Amino acid sequence: MARLQRIAPLGIPQHIIQRGNNRQACFACDQDMAFYASLLYEYSKKFSVSLHAWVFMTNHVHLLASPQATGGISNMMQSVGRRYVRYFNREYRRSGTLWEGRFKSNLVQSVQVSIAVSKIYRAESSQGLHGY
Repeated sequence: MARLQRIAPLGIPQHIIQRGNNRQACFACDQDMAFYASLLYEYSKKFSVSLHAWVFMTNHVHLLASPQATGGISNMMQSVGRRYVRYFNREYRRSGTLWEGRFKSNLVQSVQVSIAVSKIYRAESSQGLHGY
């Protein structure tokens, strides 16, 4: 059975979460986070996604982003994931999956919720790499 298409209205922010498989680390050092951030920047531009805020924790990622083109977030996350996993596996001499399935996303339907999500990012930022 084919996967259901995600609902991603253009211009509406989404809270995106991607977790490491079995809650394992997906970032071992600041260099890993910096490489992931560079991929996010590259592919957000390529697929027309506005990236509003982000937090990288040792074993998961939070993003606040709005698609500006159909399929933008899915294409961005797929491209970032593919390149990052190749990098991580090569860097740490491992193989196999890094992520716990597909990323999760929820629509953010109000300015108040966007602000609340950004505050969560700031609260978590003391433990990981963040941007907003």
